[in-house]
Amino acid sequence: MKQPRGGWPVAGADWTRLEAERCVLGEGPTYDRHTDTAWWFDILGKALFEHCFADGVTRKHVLPELSSALARVDDERQLLVAESGLYLRNIADGNLKLHHPLEEDNPQTRSNDSRVHPSGAFWIGTMGKHAEQGMGSIYWYRKGEVRRLYSGITVTNAICFSPDGRVGYFTDTPTLQIMQVPLDPETGLPVGEPSPFGKPSRDGDPDGAVVDAEGNLWVARWGGHCVEVYSAQGVLLRKIELPAALTTCPVFVGPQADRLLVTSASIGVDPDSPDAAFAGGVYLVDLGGPRGRFEPDVLTG
Repeated sequence: MKQPRGGWPVAGADWTRLEAERCVLGEGPTYDRHTDTAWWFDILGKALFEHCFADGVTRKHVLPELSSALARVDDERQLLVAESGLYLRNIADGNLKLHHPLEEDNPQTRSNDSRVHPSGAFWIGTMGKHAEQGMGSIYWYRKGEVRRLYSGITVTNAICFSPDGRVGYFTDTPTLQIMQVPLDPETGLPVGEPSPFGKPSRDGDPDGAVVDAEGNLWVARWGGHCVEVYSAQGVLLRKIELPAALTTCPVFVGPQADRLLVTSASIGVDPDSPDAAFAGGVYLVDLGGPRGRFEPDVLTG
């Protein structure tokens, strides 16, 4: 157990911090099980980070614009979500090629939280660059087609899906309420109206989330120093406390999906506060055995 110097407790989990550059707004972590590699973004820093667990090396890739998420297409390509659209990224050299524009005509918005549905569809969230009220949307993408699912959202977050693809989750963070919606498992499209999932937490605002193999939802709590775990019925099961106050998004990593990687942010953190030494770090939590599941490849054509 590594106890933080600032005195914040770490209960029920062992954590370590990756040797990586601190992020202003760390977000969008994902894991490629084929190469045992984790990827995440510093949205405001316009950077993509790549951490290969085999050699323990973290590499930084500078990006031309604000970007927030990616998904694996195949062994050679990724689909990267940026402020002007979806880009095919060549893994070997980082070359970007526009695949589909998205809100490219609105310079006030950027991409945010996104995740791949079991069908290979990609749910993509947008928001105002300064979190302007109601400027965000959630889109559905699959095989070159894009549809807007929801609009009027301020901060899109917590996009994730049940293992069978029949339930989708998301939140408009300022509302503090995670929502659930029934989905067509073959397409990832809604087949009903959203309804509240669980109750708002007192331990920070809901940020990024992921669902494990048993259908439990793991959500990072912005301002809460933690990741909370909820059953499929919305009951709080566990809280994993971390030294960074602004935890942003979790993802399962490792060949057995037995660890949790959690990104965090340093934006607005007082440099003289106990949080300063840990803000913007990327943390690994040992789960004590297989718990998670991996995202499928996104279908681009």
